[in-house]
Amino acid sequence: MAGPVVAAAVVLDPSDTASWWGALRDSKLLSPRTRQRLAEAIRPSAEVGVGVVGPDVIDTVGIGAATCQAMQLALEALSPAPDYILVDGRPLRRLALPHKALVGGDRRCLSIAAASIIAKVERDGLMVEYERLFPGYGFARHKGYPTAEHVRALAELGPCAIHRRSWAPVRAILERLC
Repeated sequence: MAGPVVAAAVVLDPSDTASWWGALRDSKLLSPRTRQRLAEAIRPSAEVGVGVVGPDVIDTVGIGAATCQAMQLALEALSPAPDYILVDGRPLRRLALPHKALVGGDRRCLSIAAASIIAKVERDGLMVEYERLFPGYGFARHKGYPTAEHVRALAELGPCAIHRRSWAPVRAILERLC
């Protein structure tokens, strides 16, 4: 309900079979501490690009198109640009580079798992910062997801600058305020 969409692209060096490669998993299956430790290992030894698209864009174009924009920004941040891309999920029509979509890719491909870890750590860090900027919402704990705590804070405080106004719970609060 709040915050940006964050995507990451990671190019692992196949000649570098670092010991941490065996720990790569879908970011949702890892503890925050393990994600942070892996992100710190990935960044210096891989090519990493991150794309961030804010809630205003999400509200304008929708979460799907905003996610594609974040992916495009992440890919543009890579140098050199990759020849071929493996994408988690479904194919992206607007992606100019040749690619293959892998449903459940973050559980099947190390570079996608690494990208999911980088993106999650990046977004979680932003949400911790937003907790400082917008106290009272609990962003550092729920990271913007629609938990009971977040819905209660939204009802009490109203939406802040990072809330996605097009999302039903936020829109419902806005309608009650008008």
